[in-house]
Amino acid sequence: MNDVEDAGDDPQPITPQPPRAIEKTPMFTAMNAARYQRQTLIRDIEADQPKLLCYVAGNKAPVDRIDTLGFVDMLHNITPGDPIDLLLHTPGGDVDAAEKLITLVRSAAGEDGQLRVIVPDYAKSAGTLMALGANAIVMSDSSELGPIDPQVSSKDGNGSDMVYSVLTYLKAYDAARRALGEAPDDLANRITFEKFDPTIVRKFRSVSDRARSFAENLLKRRGKNFSKIASELMDIDKYQSHGQMIGWEAATEIGLTVQYMSSTDYIWRKYWALYCHLRLAIESEQRIFESNYVSLLL
Repeated sequence: MNDVEDAGDDPQPITPQPPRAIEKTPMFTAMNAARYQRQTLIRDIEADQPKLLCYVAGNKAPVDRIDTLGFVDMLHNITPGDPIDLLLHTPGGDVDAAEKLITLVRSAAGEDGQLRVIVPDYAKSAGTLMALGANAIVMSDSSELGPIDPQVSSKDGNGSDMVYSVLTYLKAYDAARRALGEAPDDLANRITFEKFDPTIVRKFRSVSDRARSFAENLLKRRGKNFSKIASELMDIDKYQSHGQMIGWEAATEIGLTVQYMSSTDYIWRKYWALYCHLRLAIESEQRIFESNYVSLLL
């Protein structure tokens, strides 16, 4: 075998191919199109606004300690001390959980940093408490806060679960106690008074005191007339319904720092559009946590 034949049998070198770009599959892209649209809108808002975190809950998804998972995720890539906007929509819920959540966000922004809570629709009770931790509450004509009226689940006389308005229950108890004190021999007064469970009364007193203390501490740190504002927000003679609306004008009159945006403001229109997309992404018992990077549905 000659040299020419040997050279012809050598394997030809393989030309290196550029690595194939990894891209999302068509089905994955289609299934997540709504999320991509929302996060594109978030990035668009952030072009001239602070970092935006979104917490939107259905009307049967109260503030709960499980929400910590979503908040920690949303804060994961936030640089400490950066200004933060929190878009908040909630029917209310657990006071202790609300304190933990707003403390997490406040800590990320820094005690001297800037934190705004944006309320496109409503932030009730524990949601209102969370809003008190902000430097300012951004509201428009569709926005509403609510009275601080903790709702607690407890057993009734038949052992069934009942959701009680803490302040309404305590007001009724105090009225029954006064009536019995004024007419101790009145059988009707005694029967009415004895319907109240002392254990529940003590528990509800503790919850009420806890909510007031939380509200006052948040307001005090913002330099507000904490006692007056907290008393106003917990006045069930003035706010006779848990769902009663406190709009931007009323919130301003109470003494809260409100940044009003007209419903025609171009930034507000973006907030509202984003809220609509987020609201449609959840069922009544779900909540969604979303930022320009994170999207978590619980």
